[in-house]
Amino acid sequence: MTTPVWDPEQYLRFADERTRPLRDLLARVPEVPHQPAATVLDIGCGPGNSTAVLRERWPEARITGIDNSAQMLATARTTGEPTADYLLADAVTYDPAGAAPDLIVSNATLQWLPGHLGLLPRWAAALAPGGVIAFQVPGNFDSPSHTVLAELRRSPRWRDALGEDATRAGVHRPGDYLRALADAGCTPDVWETTYSTLLTGPDPVLEWVKGTALRPVLTRLTDPAAREAFLAEYGALLREAYPAGPQGTVFPFRRIFAVGTKR
Repeated sequence: MTTPVWDPEQYLRFADERTRPLRDLLARVPEVPHQPAATVLDIGCGPGNSTAVLRERWPEARITGIDNSAQMLATARTTGEPTADYLLADAVTYDPAGAAPDLIVSNATLQWLPGHLGLLPRWAAALAPGGVIAFQVPGNFDSPSHTVLAELRRSPRWRDALGEDATRAGVHRPGDYLRALADAGCTPDVWETTYSTLLTGPDPVLEWVKGTALRPVLTRLTDPAAREAFLAEYGALLREAYPAGPQGTVFPFRRIFAVGTKR
């Protein structure tokens, strides 16, 4: 799978919309041990927008943001949440055991990691007694924003340049996360929500996916002319799939949420 090069500015164009699911997730997180100075890990912290929300909820906590993108961490340290600590590390190989966290949060990260169900037992084992795992992932892989992208990537014009690994790893069904958390010794709370967001401006859905799902494709298309040709073709397909109305473009996106409290 292609390791994407991230663009913090592009990602944060829709910062409010991207952060709302995290706020909804944290609303279901019970009180964690060692209040108020809990130890909190933000795994896949990106540009620090998620870390800032964690600081709002736990102002005195020891918060560490972990991400494998130096570009994202540079933004997190300056304009994201400067009071937190940050660590450049891969979520798959990072071992949280040494931190003995009270809370592990992962906001829209696990969908990039093949085999991520296997991380949950390790994370649960690392938690302090009564600690919590909380994560949310997109559940819209069967939406046009993704299916059109996959079809275009496999088309004769683009399949040699992009290949099958230019997409993200994917997610599991909500029940799979519930069972995985229960098997890891946690009391699970799993649900899903579909948000309907009104996007405005030219090609707003294209601008949205440029910050997330499209990053592996843009990383591989290093030739500017090829990149512009792909964006033009994909943008036209998105305009057909998501027609603009008088007030903007309605963009539904489904999210899967999971909270596990260590028993």
